[in-house]
Amino acid sequence: MLSRRHSSGFTLIEIMLVLVIMGLVAGYVVVNAFGNDPQDKLKNEALRFHAVATLASDFAVLNQIEFGLVIDDQRNSYKFVFLDDNDKWVDVPDNPAFVEREIPEEMQIQLLLDGFEWESEETLFSSESLFSEALSVSTDSVQIGNEEDMPPPPPQVMFLSSGDLTEFTLRFRFFDLQISDAEFTVSSKGYLPLINDIALLEAAS
Repeated sequence: MLSRRHSSGFTLIEIMLVLVIMGLVAGYVVVNAFGNDPQDKLKNEALRFHAVATLASDFAVLNQIEFGLVIDDQRNSYKFVFLDDNDKWVDVPDNPAFVEREIPEEMQIQLLLDGFEWESEETLFSSESLFSEALSVSTDSVQIGNEEDMPPPPPQVMFLSSGDLTEFTLRFRFFDLQISDAEFTVSSKGYLPLINDIALLEAAS
């Protein structure tokens, strides 16, 4: 059950969700059938995120639930979650637009919060230990628990039922600049509408 309030039939936002998904599918068909330009595919990824993130914010307000955006820089992916009745961040059921989206391997996403690049704990520390092996304590016999039992990381970006958002910028670019040096961004000033530089770049080109 997604919302704390039980309702029957389809809500307006659910109808909007179907229309957005149909539009996204139609856009992918056009791009895949008529264009192989890497820059167009990068732009398409940014446009998809812009549409789904806007939908997530509207969904949160109309259904009075708290939504979150989880960026996984290890998997090069993002997904949307919501706060359930037990105050746990869980996946959104039966909504394909909000499931985990893995970015093509030649592309990368970069999250900025307060103007600084966000990094997970895994990337904050190198694989080398901060202490020498002589001073370190062996953890071979220590069992913390199964990875499946560990709670998922909290979202880095919040889409609140009040309509407020976490201020953020999400960059879409290529790992290899020889493919293309194009960069598209989607950002928020703490409220809708989300801002993207796609139209501005197209006008300048």
